[in-house]
Amino acid sequence: MHYDNLMLCEPGGAVDFFESRAPFRDGSMPVNVSGGLQSKGHPVSATGIANVWEVCHHLRGEAGDRQIDGARLGLAHVIGLGSACGIHILERVG
Repeated sequence: MHYDNLMLCEPGGAVDFFESRAPFRDGSMPVNVSGGLQSKGHPVSATGIANVWEVCHHLRGEAGDRQIDGARLGLAHVIGLGSACGIHILERVG
């Protein structure tokens, strides 16, 4: 659903996007290479910080075995209770 919402694929194309392996770590558009928030126990209130932290580590080249080589841009997306939503787009400078 969020692949569509964030326009990472054509409208209605989330299944094809996933099956193409594009969002996999070695794909053309890696998504949740840390396993996502559920793999971290989905800590309430810390989810947005965890997303930004993960993106920052990739942009700095500090993500260890999860590192996406040459990462220059990253998007952190969080949806909370009700209609709360936060999106941060971060860019490596220099």
